[in-house]
Amino acid sequence: MLVLVVDTATPAVTAAVASVTDGSVEVRAGKVTVDARAHGELLAPSVHDVLAEAGTTPAGLAAIVVGLGPGPFTGLRVGLVTAAAMSHTLDIPAYGVCSLDAFAAGTTGRLLVATDARRKEVYWATYDNGVRTDGPAVSSPADVPVGDPAAGEAAGRILGLPVDVLYPPAAGLAALAADRVLSRAPSEPLTPLYLRRPDAVPPGQRKMALQ
Repeated sequence: MLVLVVDTATPAVTAAVASVTDGSVEVRAGKVTVDARAHGELLAPSVHDVLAEAGTTPAGLAAIVVGLGPGPFTGLRVGLVTAAAMSHTLDIPAYGVCSLDAFAAGTTGRLLVATDARRKEVYWATYDNGVRTDGPAVSSPADVPVGDPAAGEAAGRILGLPVDVLYPPAAGLAALAADRVLSRAPSEPLTPLYLRRPDAVPPGQRKMALQ
């Protein structure tokens, strides 16, 4: 079964086509473009490119898997809106997964995952043998429980830890939803993990001018 995988919870715009079978997830085509200010412009072309590279069309997809964050409001909603729109148009289910969990999928031992939350903070979670043990949370770097092997761009750039995987891997995202894909579970509400208020807020009510 072919699934489209998208994630815009980090500065990376991720799109991939993965084959999900019983006990196996194989990424057929994937594209990761790092640009924190262009999620809206980059995601649709990336989806087009990976579908073409995988030799399929939207009609060939069985489901869509999307990262729910945590992530900054503006970027994160691009992936969620795209997944919801395609799910509705193609009449296929959409499944959400925690973007941080994707780093830990299939790992052994302890792991700290940290991504950039802006405002001098990071999103983070800890894992043991792929199972989340704490988080997801948003904290200042000084309050993150460092010491474990780490993953995520912010773990390296902000926390100063050695990392190999910078952004949510498409294979991990697909693996987290594999059981739902194979069982043909119904589509789910795609509820974002913002963890805090959006960066942009509507202006207050305009005051009446004095006569």
